Amino acid sequence: MTVITRFAPSPTGYLHVGGARTALFSWLYARKTKGEFVLRIEDTDRERSTEASVQAIIDGMNWLGLDHDTGPIYQTDRFDRYAEVIEQLLKEGKAYRCYHSQLELDEMREQQKEQGDKPRYDGSCRDLEHYPTDKPHVIRFRNPLAGSVIIDDMVRGKIEISNSELDDLIIARTDGTPTYNFTVVVDDLDMGISHVIRGDDHINNTPKQINILLALGAAIPLYAHVPMILGDDGKRLSKRHGAVGVMQYRDDGYLPQALLNYLVRLGWSNGDQEIFNVDEMIDLFSLEGINKAPSAFNTEKLNWLNQHYMKTLPAAEVAKHLQWHMHEQEIEQGNTDIIEALIPLYAERTETLKQLAANIRFMFKDFKEFDAKAAKKHLKIASAEPLSTLKGLLEAVAVWNEESIQKAIDETMTTLDIGMGKIGMPLRIAITGSGQSPSMDVLCQLLGKDKCLERLDNALAFIEQRRLQSEQR
Repeated sequence: MTVITRFAPSPTGYLHVGGARTALFSWLYARKTKGEFVLRIEDTDRERSTEASVQAIIDGMNWLGLDHDTGPIYQTDRFDRYAEVIEQLLKEGKAYRCYHSQLELDEMREQQKEQGDKPRYDGSCRDLEHYPTDKPHVIRFRNPLAGSVIIDDMVRGKIEISNSELDDLIIARTDGTPTYNFTVVVDDLDMGISHVIRGDDHINNTPKQINILLALGAAIPLYAHVPMILGDDGKRLSKRHGAVGVMQYRDDGYLPQALLNYLVRLGWSNGDQEIFNVDEMIDLFSLEGINKAPSAFNTEKLNWLNQHYMKTLPAAEVAKHLQWHMHEQEIEQGNTDIIEALIPLYAERTETLKQLAANIRFMFKDFKEFDAKAAKKHLKIASAEPLSTLKGLLEAVAVWNEESIQKAIDETMTTLDIGMGKIGMPLRIAITGSGQSPSMDVLCQLLGKDKCLERLDNALAFIEQRRLQSEQR
C-alpha cells in the first residue's frame, strides 16, 4: 500500500501552530514511508474563506519547508464531483431529502432537551412516500440505526461509537452546497488517502465520515488523532497567547528549523533526544510515538532551540533569514561576508533573529545618539584622553586587522597606565552606541578603519560637549 497523507486546512485565517504541527506529522509520515503528501484547501465556507488566508497557509508551509506532492487542491473546484456522489447516494437510498425548516428543527431540539433526551434530528423525513424536488430541502445521509463504528486509532487506541448516538447529518444545504463532513469523505476517497492524521477535535466527525465511506463502498483510512496544544498557562492555545500564526514566528525572529524542531517534540518523542534535523525527524518519526496527552507550549524552550540553531547552522543559512529582518528594520544590507561574520559573535547573546538584527544595526547604520545610561557612566570627561590616545594610534595603523587593533588598545593602556575598563567600555560605546557587544578588536576590524575613526571623533565631541556643560554649571 502506498501511504498517502494529507493536510487539509480551511482558509479562514492564518496557518496556526496546531495546524502546522498536524501538517508536519502528516508530512513526516509520508516522507518516512516514501509515500505522498497532499495539500488540500477546504474552502467550501465561501463567506469566511479568503485568498489572503490561502496565501498565508501556502507561505507558512513554504517557510517551514513542508513541500507537497499533490496540490494545492481546492474543494470549490470539485462541486460537480460532490453533486455526482450526492445523486448516487440518493438513488441508492443512502441519502434522503429533509424538508424541516430551521425553526422546526430548533423546536424539535428544545422539546428533546425538556424531555432529557440528546438534541438531534428525529429522522422523521427518512421514509416519506414522496420527496418533491421543488420544495426547499436539505439532503441528509441515512446513517445506520444499529451497530457501531470502531476506530482503531493509531494514537488513542480503540474507539467505539454506537450508531444510535449519531445523527442523520446534512450532506447538502438548501442551496445545494455540500457540507464539510461530506466533502472530506469524497476527497479522501478520490485522493486515495491512506492515513488521516489530524487534531483530536475531529474525533466526533470520524464515525460520521466512516459511515459515509462504507456507504460508498470505500476502503477506510487509518486514523491518528493528535492531542491539542495548550498555552504556557495550561489553557488551549489561542490568540490570547500571542504568536499562534506560523508567519508570526518568522516575524518575531525564529528560524524555521527551530520551529520545526520544537513542533515535532510538541507531542512526539524519541527517548530523551531534543535536537532533530529534518533528516533525523523523517528517519525516527512514528505515529506510535505521538503522546496521548495534550502538550504545553513553552516559549522558553523554543527560544533555547532558536538560539541553538542560530549558533550551529551555517552562517550563510542564518544570514538568509536574518536579512529579512534587517530589511524590515530598514537596515542597509551591507556586505554579506560581514553579516555572516557577525552571526557567531552575536548568536551567543541573542535568542531571535529580530534581536540580532537590532544588535548589529550599528555596523550598517550610524546611530544618532548613544545609549543614555551607558554614555553617562562611561563617556565621562576622564575618558577623553584614552579615546584620543587610541584614535591617534589607530590612525597610524597600516594593516587594519584584529591584531593591529588590539595592539593599539594594549599600547593605550601601557602609555596611560590604565586598565581595560578605562578604555574598553568607552571604546565599545563609541563604536556600537551601547555597552554590550562582543570583542572590540573583531568589531572594529569588520566596521573598517574610516568608520571607527569617525565614531571615535563623535564620542570625543560628545565628551567635549559634556565638559562644556559641566563648566557652565
